[in-house]
Amino acid sequence: MATGSALPPDEELVARTLAGDQGAFATLVRRYQERLANFLFRLLRDLETAHDLAQEVFLRVHQALDRYDPQYKFSTWIFRVAHNLAIDEIRKRRVPMVSLQRSDGDETHEWELPGEGPTPYQELRNLERGTAIGEAIDALPPDYKELVVLRHFGELSYEEIAQLKRMPLGTVKNKLFRGRQMLKDRLADYLGD
Repeated sequence: MATGSALPPDEELVARTLAGDQGAFATLVRRYQERLANFLFRLLRDLETAHDLAQEVFLRVHQALDRYDPQYKFSTWIFRVAHNLAIDEIRKRRVPMVSLQRSDGDETHEWELPGEGPTPYQELRNLERGTAIGEAIDALPPDYKELVVLRHFGELSYEEIAQLKRMPLGTVKNKLFRGRQMLKDRLADYLGD
């Protein structure tokens, strides 16, 4: 059986929550909060909205916990709720993104963000790479982008993604492979460093 230090599985925490143990739900929140916020941020590119939506996910999950089917993984269910809320948010806003660069006629203004790194060059390189990776992910076709975000930022397994997206496992693996290949092609200049 499990050791004293082993954390209870999600399904046990759900059952305990339904039996009235709110501490069990708090454990689920701690377990998924960072992953959900990261997943939502990667889809929405807005940290405050990502955190707000993560809280909304937990509220909705708690309210619908009695309808959770333990035949499926809890992580798949909670990420489906997050995915649906993110899609609703994207549909609501449809606002163009604003660059951190501004041009006044012939002059371009860039804002410098304070960095905490060993050297200014390393910080600049990391910023360029981060921007390039973010732009490369954003430029992926939406279905590839979502799968990459689920896998690498949501930390879901291939099987969990297949359940969440209702896709065959082979299709998920194939699309992730192709999505990574597209990223590799787009980031070729940064991979050599």
